[in-house]
Amino acid sequence: MKFQDEYRDAAAAKKLCQAIAEIATQPWTIMEVCGGQTHTIVRYGIDELLPQQVELVHGPGCPVCVTPLELIDKAIEIASREDVIFCSFGDMLRVPGSRSDLFEVKARGGDVRIVYSPLDCLKIAEQNPTRTVVFFAVGFETTAPANAMCVWQAKKRGIENFAVLVSHVLVPPAMEAILSSSTNRVQGFLGAGHVCSVMGYKEYEPLAQKYQIPIVVTGFEPIDLLEGIYRCVAMLERGDVG
Repeated sequence: MKFQDEYRDAAAAKKLCQAIAEIATQPWTIMEVCGGQTHTIVRYGIDELLPQQVELVHGPGCPVCVTPLELIDKAIEIASREDVIFCSFGDMLRVPGSRSDLFEVKARGGDVRIVYSPLDCLKIAEQNPTRTVVFFAVGFETTAPANAMCVWQAKKRGIENFAVLVSHVLVPPAMEAILSSSTNRVQGFLGAGHVCSVMGYKEYEPLAQKYQIPIVVTGFEPIDLLEGIYRCVAMLERGDVG
């Protein structure tokens, strides 16, 4: 398929790996921020193709991993109520709380439903006017617009039995928490392209200047990531930041 296969081209990937090996003169540790990037790296074995001196470490960009325990416990408590229909994306159902998870609530008879869009919840709310439909709105910058639109649509359509349990987080503060740690080994970042499509990249510039590190924004296909790694290593070798 045009515009997809070319970003998975094996010959191009091999050339980029060779180019990275040629410019990497010392050990470098680079973190990919987003779980989508990690998925591609693991699926295509990108970390195994890189020269030994370039190490990739996986970042915090997964909503499942960063949702606070107290929010999981609150979700479980709300979902256990008989007057509630609790809606969530499927990957949140197995996230453990202090004593159980949402799948266990569902197994005990709680009305817990998997949705694929927050807008699905509005249809459920309209079909069940005597019950409160609660959507577990989790995620980074990329999920916030759709969740906000859902709330706006609910108000516009006069749906009063709809609510959201919100756990939105930002990527830059998570990156700064890593960089400010006394045990940090990360020397450069691969930023997530879809996050920057929503928020821009201006919030990353103060981090790059404060901690004197390169941050390269990439897409999610193998060639995207390898090009980003090449650019990040090149900047590290030159001592560039930004």
